[in-house]
Amino acid sequence: MHPWTGLSDEVRLGVLTEWVPVELVDEVLTECGVRDRKLGALPARFTVYFALALALFQQDSYDDVAENLVGALDGMDETIPNKSSFTRARQRLGPRPLEALFRSLAGPVAPADLAGAFYRGMRVAAVDGFVFDVPDTPVNRATFGGPVDNKGRPAGFPQARAVTLTETGTHASIDARVGGVRTGEPEMATAMAAGATGMLVLMDRAFPGVALWKAYTQAGAHLLIRARTFIAAKPMQVLADGTYLTKMNLAGQRRSHPGGVTVRVIDYRIDGGETIRLLTDLLDPDAWPAAELSALYHERWESESAFRQIKTFQRGPKQILRSADPELVRQEVWAHLAVHHCLTRIIMRLAENERIDPDRISFIKVLKHVRRSVIRQCAQTALQVKQFLTAMAAKVHRKLDNGVRRMREADRFVKRPVLKYSYRENGQARRPTRRVPAKVLTLQPRVAV
Repeated sequence: MHPWTGLSDEVRLGVLTEWVPVELVDEVLTECGVRDRKLGALPARFTVYFALALALFQQDSYDDVAENLVGALDGMDETIPNKSSFTRARQRLGPRPLEALFRSLAGPVAPADLAGAFYRGMRVAAVDGFVFDVPDTPVNRATFGGPVDNKGRPAGFPQARAVTLTETGTHASIDARVGGVRTGEPEMATAMAAGATGMLVLMDRAFPGVALWKAYTQAGAHLLIRARTFIAAKPMQVLADGTYLTKMNLAGQRRSHPGGVTVRVIDYRIDGGETIRLLTDLLDPDAWPAAELSALYHERWESESAFRQIKTFQRGPKQILRSADPELVRQEVWAHLAVHHCLTRIIMRLAENERIDPDRISFIKVLKHVRRSVIRQCAQTALQVKQFLTAMAAKVHRKLDNGVRRMREADRFVKRPVLKYSYRENGQARRPTRRVPAKVLTLQPRVAV
């Protein structure tokens, strides 16, 4: 019998245990029908925490992650099981419990008074997708697909795709879908429509489509989607503010086809650049001013900020997931999404306690503190979790006491340029990197004929 038998159930996930308690883990295991068939060193509950720890310590090996989990527990760090034992435990667990755990955690977290999280009574959310590089095994490539060259040959790692419905004011995931790059983002986004009820959902120009539009509007959501300028280009009715109503149809259908949807088109430019076209189901120009909607669309980039937190800080830049099997890849992706949501919840609690905007709290700092809490196993009980969060809040408070963050004055130059020629000698203008003039949005109204 392995020395861990009976002890690994005592392992917790540091301060994240506040949001992923044992009771929740046991509930999702029961829901997914996962049971331990016999007494062993790596039961299902431990494996759930281990899978989450793999996402929290993406750049560490199995051995290192296991030591991070048990290093503060007497004797357990001296008898780490071998890698194959952890792999078999993950295979027994599968991806469903991690997906169910994410769905138990996911949801909007912004309080009603958080500036930027709402627009005229509607919670603002964004839909977008991103990819994870996964190990280049035949089964991963067959399942997920990946980039190819102009002759159809593999040109990079296979990739798993995640599409999320993200609360723009907090970066919290409300819903998500996981698949391969062969699965289109619009199809994955359409499957999340039911979770967007009552929200104003922003999307980029990869998403416009009649099926998606109907799915979201029938679910009680409102849409603000960027489109290419040749889409919905013929006005049916020009409104008083210069925006216009038209029909968007399936490819090949006429404008009069009953299967289409009526959209309002808003055209504008930023600093005199290219024309940007937005489509919305908010048809009344008085109730929903075009200038406000065009300025609000910029909030869509908050989903990109959330993806950066996952891919660059949490996972690590250009890191490849560790799983050679598609089911374990899905398990990893759901674990990353669940961990990110928990970190967002910690940021929101700190922001509420300090009564500040959550954007002022560093995601990297929170990530580092959470990792330390796991290694030290210093947040096992509710009291310890409270004490740890109090200590984090004190550090946030000290950071804020330094006053308003000053603008950067130093010029930024490449110290290790790719070319041998100096950037200074090329005559580049010297300017502070943080002094950026405000963008000027100019509406492009249509004139009624």
